[in-house]
Amino acid sequence: MPLTKAEVARLAGLARIDLSDDELEAMTGQLDIVLEAVASVSAAVDDSVPPTSHALELTNVFRDDVVAPSLSPDAVLAMAPVAEDGRFRVPHILEEA
Repeated sequence: MPLTKAEVARLAGLARIDLSDDELEAMTGQLDIVLEAVASVSAAVDDSVPPTSHALELTNVFRDDVVAPSLSPDAVLAMAPVAEDGRFRVPHILEEA
């Protein structure tokens, strides 16, 4: 069932969009095309197609979390431009103390 110009005007009013008569006329046709496309997609779905969130099955691609040797805090802070009290010193970005 195609949209009427009055229905499109109501939708525009709900969205607080001012449309001229020419824009309403054009929008009516365009929205009809969009609604037909959505209806055709909805018609393609039946009970034999399971609902999915992804086209391919997702698998965990992460490696196991294994503890390994790392840099010491002193070695890391030695590479920092500025360090203070065993931490990186960075510029303030908020108006907080």
